[in-house]
Amino acid sequence: MNSNARSSRADVRNPVLALPGIATLRALDPSTRAAIAGALREIQADARVHAIKCWKTHKAPMALYWKAVGVYAGHLARALVRRDDVGD
Repeated sequence: MNSNARSSRADVRNPVLALPGIATLRALDPSTRAAIAGALREIQADARVHAIKCWKTHKAPMALYWKAVGVYAGHLARALVRRDDVGD
């Protein structure tokens, strides 16, 4: 099997696409999805700031937590705005 083919699959790049609840979010009207995606991007940016602050103050466990929050917020935001990813 070609490893490039697997790594180009949407559900590999964005694991939240495999969650059943994503279909519920994607069923919302486009303006609602866009608003939620915008809020998630704000959360992502705020989480990154928190992660950097925690890392600089030697609070590695909290830095890791905030880094993960930012990653998942970004994955969720992208899942809401890219409807063509399901089933790839």
